[in-house]
Amino acid sequence: MTSPRVADLTVREFKELCRDTFAEVVEEVLDDPDRGLALRDEVGKRLDRSLADVDAGGATASHAEVAERLRTSR
Repeated sequence: MTSPRVADLTVREFKELCRDTFAEVVEEVLDDPDRGLALRDEVGKRLDRSLADVDAGGATASHAEVAERLRTSR
């Protein structure tokens, strides 16, 4: 049995193939390899403190500010 060819697909089948392929690629790109892993207690506590600080009006930094700090700290 030969595999179907794209040229043999109907327009509807081709669109479905494109949608399925796109969904698979997006899922691969956006997948979180750490999903389901547990945080160490110390990391969880640090995140909790950070979120509480922001909720209390603490300062935040944009990604550009953080990147600049990292560039200049080398």
